[in-house]
Amino acid sequence: MHTSVAGIRAAVATARAAGQRIALTPTMGALHAGHLAHVRRAKELGAFVVVSIFVNPLQFGAGEDFDRYPRTLDADVEALAAAGADAVFAPSVDEMYPGGEVRVRMSAGRAGTTFEGRARPGHFDGMLTVVAKLFNIVGPDVATFGRKDAQQLFLIERMITDLSFPVRIEPIEVVREDDGLAMSSRNRYLSPDERRAATALHRSLEAARSAADRGSIAATAAAQAVTMGDQLVDVDYFALVDPETFDPIADDYTGLVIAITAARVGATRLIDTERFRVG
Repeated sequence: MHTSVAGIRAAVATARAAGQRIALTPTMGALHAGHLAHVRRAKELGAFVVVSIFVNPLQFGAGEDFDRYPRTLDADVEALAAAGADAVFAPSVDEMYPGGEVRVRMSAGRAGTTFEGRARPGHFDGMLTVVAKLFNIVGPDVATFGRKDAQQLFLIERMITDLSFPVRIEPIEVVREDDGLAMSSRNRYLSPDERRAATALHRSLEAARSAADRGSIAATAAAQAVTMGDQLVDVDYFALVDPETFDPIADDYTGLVIAITAARVGATRLIDTERFRVG
């Protein structure tokens, strides 16, 4: 495990000198099977796999769970070794942001102010800042990001295109529990009753998919019918967005969409997503 920028750069340089491609899987730790799927996919690509573990304070706003966010470094490192990761980069906040205040940050622009960006102002600016820094530190040829964080994935792909980062993104499909709940480090916050209720997010997406051949209005209504009246599930949004712009689609749109939803289940905020065609 490397805790310094110099240390991980040296490990990457050795791998490159041996002719290996470099893959990066950025995480905030508290790893589960979904994260390990990233490592396995990166290994399938034949790369030297670097996994970063860093709870990024720039992504957390006032009242969010930065201090409460689970930190399980020893267990994470053990799981990553078993999954085949070649190097772990687990820096401190001081190592990543020397001098304290971060004066220069990335901006997610207008697309970073909708949906999750509206609920968590500044979140995507902080996320893009740390991802850009990790790209600069590690210099990967490919980086894995999950489709579950659909808006995050969209913004990272835009940043790469707009700023000409020499890295390819390998999207990883949502990894789910047997009952459909998307795997998340925050699932551990749920009580047993909340855990059962949380499956409503995925069920609403599946309902939308089933109705999608009748158009976007029918798909949205089907999703809303699943969560309506559930006292444990407080839906923030459900939307069908254009994959090219991440803007909500028009009522008469036909084609591929990304369905996104977010809800508070008890005190825990969860998100989920699916991709399908409407019309």
